[in-house]
This record gives sequence, C-alpha cells and structure tokens, in this order.
Amino acid sequence: GLTQEQVVQVLPVDYEIEYICRGNRMIVGPKVRKCLPDGTWTDLNQRSKKKLYIGALFPMSGGWPGGQACLPAAQMALDLVNKRTDILPDYELELIYYDSMCDPGEATKLLYDLLYTEPIKIVLMPGCSSVSTLVAEAARMWNLIVLSYGSSSPALSNRQRFPTFFRTHPSATLHNPTRVQLFQKWKWTKIATIQQTTEVFTSTLDDLEQRVKEAGIEISVRQSFLTDPAVAVKNLKRQDARIIVGLFYETEARKVFCEVYKEKLYGKKYVWFLIGWYADNWFKIKDPSINCTVEQMTEAVEGHVTTEIVMLNPETVRGASNLTSQEFLAQLMSKLGGKNPEETGGFQEAPLAYDAVWALALALNKTVGPLKAKGRRLEDFNYNNKDITAEIYRALNTSSFEGVSGHVVFDAQGSRMAWTLIEQLQGGSYKKIGYFDMTKANLSWYGNDRWIGSGPPADQTVVIQKFRYLSQKLFVSVSVFAGLGILMGIVCLTFNIYNSNVRYIQNSQPYLNNMTAVGCMMALAAVFPLGIDGLHVRNSQFPVVCQFRLWLLGLGFSLAYGSMFTKIWWVHTVFTKKDEKKDKRKHLEPWKLYATVGALLVIDILSLMIWQIVDPLHITVEKFTKEAPKGDLDQLIEPLLQHCSSEKMNTWLGVVYGYKGLLLLLGIFLAYETKSVSTEKINDHRAVGMAIYNVSVLCMITAPVTMILSSKQDASFAFASLAIIFSVYITLVVLFVPKFLIPPHVFSRQKEERVSELRNQLSERQALRSRKRPTSSNQNHSSPSLPAPQNDPKSLLPPPGYPLPASDNHSLPPTFSNSSTLYQPDGKINRNNCHPGRLQLLYK
Repeated sequence: GLTQEQVVQVLPVDYEIEYICRGNRMIVGPKVRKCLPDGTWTDLNQRSKKKLYIGALFPMSGGWPGGQACLPAAQMALDLVNKRTDILPDYELELIYYDSMCDPGEATKLLYDLLYTEPIKIVLMPGCSSVSTLVAEAARMWNLIVLSYGSSSPALSNRQRFPTFFRTHPSATLHNPTRVQLFQKWKWTKIATIQQTTEVFTSTLDDLEQRVKEAGIEISVRQSFLTDPAVAVKNLKRQDARIIVGLFYETEARKVFCEVYKEKLYGKKYVWFLIGWYADNWFKIKDPSINCTVEQMTEAVEGHVTTEIVMLNPETVRGASNLTSQEFLAQLMSKLGGKNPEETGGFQEAPLAYDAVWALALALNKTVGPLKAKGRRLEDFNYNNKDITAEIYRALNTSSFEGVSGHVVFDAQGSRMAWTLIEQLQGGSYKKIGYFDMTKANLSWYGNDRWIGSGPPADQTVVIQKFRYLSQKLFVSVSVFAGLGILMGIVCLTFNIYNSNVRYIQNSQPYLNNMTAVGCMMALAAVFPLGIDGLHVRNSQFPVVCQFRLWLLGLGFSLAYGSMFTKIWWVHTVFTKKDEKKDKRKHLEPWKLYATVGALLVIDILSLMIWQIVDPLHITVEKFTKEAPKGDLDQLIEPLLQHCSSEKMNTWLGVVYGYKGLLLLLGIFLAYETKSVSTEKINDHRAVGMAIYNVSVLCMITAPVTMILSSKQDASFAFASLAIIFSVYITLVVLFVPKFLIPPHVFSRQKEERVSELRNQLSERQALRSRKRPTSSNQNHSSPSLPAPQNDPKSLLPPPGYPLPASDNHSLPPTFSNSSTLYQPDGKINRNNCHPGRLQLLYK
C-alpha cells in the first residue's frame, strides 16, 4: 500500500528491486530499473531523464474528431523519441492532452487549465483550425511555440497575427500551386471559380487569384453561394465557364453537381477541380437535400480532377523515425485495435500528428547546444523566458527531415510544404494521375489522365475571328457600270470641248458643263475605293484608300453639283428681280460663275484638309455577335468588319452633311423658282433643274440610309455606289444627251442665221448713217436735204477704200460668232456711238 516515493525512502540505497509493470505505474529513484513496453528493463546505471511537457488538445468528438487517430499516432512518436539515445538523451517528452471537441469555447477553458496548472508546458499542440486560431493568437503572450497537426485555414499563415505558429498540416492554399501548375500544363489561361462563403474558402480563393495573376491566367468568372448554388451555377453556364475550380464542403458539393447536371455544365467541354479530402463515394451518398439520382450524379462528376495534400509518403523511404509509411500504418492499425479506418476520425491526418512530434523533438534537440553555450537549459523554460522560445522557433523554422507523411519543411509563414496528390475520377473511381512537389516545383506525371473528348478541353470557346468582305460579284458589277459612266463622261466632255464654238453650246456655258462632267467622273471614280477592303490591300494601306474615298467623292460633288447650282443660282438672280433691275443684270459675266464654283470647291478642300490634319481617318474594326458554326464544334465565329473612321467621325459627318444638305435644299428651291424662266444666256437651265432634283433626292436618301446600313457591307456599298451611278447617269443624260440629239444641219443653220442677222444689223446702221448726214448738213448750212432712201443700193456700199461686202452664201470666219461682245447688251448701237470706224469693224 506504499506509494512509489515511500518505497524508495524505505529501501536501502544499494537495494535493487524488480517490479512488474502495471499500466502507467512507474518507480523513479536511484538504482531503480524501469519496465519498458517491449518487456525489457532499463539499465541500472542509466541516469534519470528530465521531463519536458507538451500541452495538447485533441478533438475526440465534434465537427472533426481527428484526435481519434492523431492521439495514438502522437503517442507512438513519443515512445520512439524517448527511446532514442541520439535525440534528447537527457530529456523525456510527456504529453498532457485534453479533448477540445473542436470547439473554440471549450478550447478556451482547456487552454486556461494548461497554462495555469503545473507543470509548465514548453509547447502547445492544438488541432482544428478554429481552435488553433484561438490558441496561436494567445500563445505569444506566454512565449509559447504552437505546433498544430490538423489546421488548414489559410488565415493561420499570417505571421503578424500568429508569430509563433507552425503546422505540419499544409495550408489549404497549398492546393493552389498545384492547380496553377496543371493550368499551365494544359495551356489554360482562363478559369472560373465557385465557392461556399466561408472564411477558409474565401482566403483560399484570394490566394489562388493572386497566384494565377502572377502566372498570366485570368479568373473570368467568380461565383459564391451560401446554401443554394443554383444561381451561381446558372451564372457559370451563362458566362461560358469551362475550367471551374470548386471550393465547398462535401454536402454542398452534392448540391452543386446536382445543379451542374441540370444545367449540362459537364462533359467534354468542361473540367471541374475539387478538393480531394471528400469520401471516395461522396457523389453516391443519398442526400435528401437534392433531387438527382445516383446515376445522374455519377454522370455529372465524371472526369473531374482533385488535388489533395499528400499525408502519407508514397515512396518507400525510412526517415527520421526509421519507419516507412507502410510500417507506420501497420503499427497505427495495431494501436487502434482493428478499428475501421474510414470510421476513425483523423485517420488521414495521423501521419501529420506523428511527424509533428518528431519535428518538435528534433527542434528541441537542436536547441540543446546553443542554449548550453548561453548557460541555459531546456528545463529552465518558463512563460517569461523569450530566449529559449526564440531558440525553439529558430530550430523549427529550419527543420527539414523525411517523415512518414513525406518531406517535412516549413515556409516563412510556418506552414508545411508538402507534396500534392492529383487524382481524376475515371469510370466512377479515383485514379492517381500525378504528384506535385511544391518545395522543388516538380510535377511527377503518370500520363494516365483520361478525357471524355479527344483531349483536355479548351479553356473557353474557341473564337475564330473572320472578316466580312464585300461580295466580289457585286463589286465587279458595280465597277463595270462606274467604268461605263466614266467613259460616258469622257465622251460628253470631248463633245462639249469640240463644239465649244457653236452658238448653242456657248449659250449653255460650256465651261460649267465641262466642270460638271469632270465632277461626275470623279464621283464615279470614288466607287472603286468604296469597294476596296482588307481583301485587296494590307491594313497599313487601308487609310490611303479611306482618303481616296473621301476626297474623290467630296471634290466630285463640289464640281458636278456646284457648277449646276451656280447656273440655276444665276438664272434665279437675274430673272426673278424687278423689271427695272433686269436690264442691268442681264449681261452675263462668266468669271462670276467660275468664281462661285471655285468658292464651293475651296470650302470643300479646306474642310477636308482640316478634317485630315486634326482627326485623320484610320481603320476601326466592328465586332458582331458570335455565331455557332454547323456541327458539334466547340467553336464560335466572330465576324469582323473594317470601317474608315476617326475619333469624332459623327461630328465631321454632321458638318459636311449639314453644309451639303443646305446646298441641296437651296438647289431644289432655286430649280423650282426658275422652272418657267426662259433665257438664251443659259439655254439648258431647265435640264440643270431636273438634274438637281434627282441628285438632291438621291443624296438626301442615300446619306442616312448608308449610315444605318454601315454594318452590312454589301447593302451599304450597293446603296451608296448605285446612288452615285444613278445620279451621274441622270446628270450626264439630262445635260449632254439633248446636245447630241441636235442634227448637224442645225449647227450650220445657226451659223447662217447669225450671218444674216449681222448683215441686217449692218444695213440698219448704214441707213442710220445716211439719214444722219443730211440732217447734219442742214444744221450746218441751213439748206434742207432729203435723206437717201434706205433701199438705195449705193447706200450699202462701204466707205471709200474698203472692199465690197461678201456675198450671202459666203461663210463668215469662226471668230465672227464670238463677236457678240462688240455690241451693246440690247443689240443696238446708240446714236452717239455711231462712228464710221465702228461700221468698218462690224463689217469685218
């Protein structure tokens, strides 16, 4: 009935006893041997070890009952460490643990007990992210190192908030480098995400967003949900998501994929990335919260890829514990007493708890030397001693060894850097397709990945950009008509120049008609650059084509329409004035007409030059709605159309159209006002008015219609070019064809009539001279004298020294028809101006 201490006190110093080991009973004292678990006894000369205590929280129940397997694994590691003579030979590690139930409230109470109850704990080992967050945030107040075996929250990687925290369970963000590696392997640059709105998934997704951005990968769609994922899945479908990363718990995963099946967001066009710690048959478990069958769920999840932290070393390597991963599993199964691993909480994380104890032991062993040099020992640790804590922190931060869970090493945030297992669901079961070692950025690939289609799908619908070009048949047809129109303009221009000395042609102002013909040909020439697009020229040459379009059409309009407008304007100005002003304005001065056309032309040239200097034309590409090609191709065709445009295109068009529109309206008004006027000065003004009507109507219809039809290249070109062609044809036909139809003898008769008219005028002037001579004699000599009769043949004789007048059938020289400027505007010679010299000049 004595206690261990009483037995030692009673027995002599040199007395040795042997004692049967019962449970945790232990006798401590001099010359006392201890019974070991393997049935052997300790050496009698072995020195007594000093104990170092570890305060641990193992969740044996609650949301994650990971302590059910992690606690036995940790005890296995402690036993092996305490047996090793090369690791902490003077110390023995002892575990003091409680059940936290994965509850932060319960953990707060237990943490108080651990801190304020003897003995002093040198390290704390919590599990569960929520409990570890509480413990790690408070531990720095007691200068305690925290080493977790089962916490994955990315929030724990915050060194400012948790300065003394380490964990052998990798952060949930460790999946992200593997995902990025796979995205790059399969050449995906565009992904989508859907997450459950919890802190762990939100922080994981934030980390993923940062990593993919650095890798040049875009997250095009980011959806989240709280309980019902229906809307989020529909949004993924609507925005054409193809490569989708899903972050949610297992129960929500079933809800998501039920909606995925309904929206047909699966198959050869889609790839889903999920978390790998779901149960292998998670999609076959009946769930009353979804209305999809097992067959439907199996169809929806086929081919998805999972990433899972490697918690058991896949290689047969003996690490620090001198155990392979398979030997560790065998011993763990023995310690669990044959329990079903799938029903034992934390079985997958058990290797992490095992390696956590080894990491702590190796780190403490590493601090012994530096502390001894400073005159310190591990057993001197207390909650106010920062030096020992700093040494333990430094040792843990530089840890690197092979454990049963793989290579153990910590990053700058204290998180475990581990391998990632990559699996794919093939035929309803998961197949390992590769591993990724983050520490070495090495991807081990098995090459057995299998896809529903011919290979990995595209990260988005392949969009093929296809330019729309003008129909070449239409272009050739219109060009033929434009060419014929230019030929017709050349014929009209040649005819007008050749017959410019004919009185009928002269009275139509041939120089203005020549301008009209040249302007029509320039307008027709603009049809050719209107039909030239990217099919004929390179992009660098296209702005030149745009300039040709603008200048040819602008100057052609100014010449053709401006000359007609000038004619009709002069007729209106002269013949709609009051009678007393008509005689003053009837004399036509051609230079004023030419100056008017020149002014209109200068206005156009200046406006076009300012346009091109301030805001030059360049290529713009219009994009149309994507079109699906025929067949089951994962492609879309995006039609493109090239336009000539500038930054303020609408402003410039408004100015030009406004100015031209006013001219057109004014031309219609003047043509209407002068429709009943008859004048020989411009004998084709009615034809000009008719041409103005047609041109104005066509232009005012074509300008807005072509702007509306600008996206339809064929219709726009056809409407604009045909409007130009019809306008030009109508103008040429109305102005020039009537001149072609005048018979040749009309031109001869006009010449004869002109000669006869001149002779009559000459006779009248000679008679007037004869009558004036006697009258002058009476006035001078006071003697009456009768005037000579007008029909006296002698009166027709020229003055002495001049030749006889030519016969009637003798033709006059061509310049005679142009001598109208010799006469007064009313066709008569005034009495005061009747000088003999004028008569001789008229005769000539």
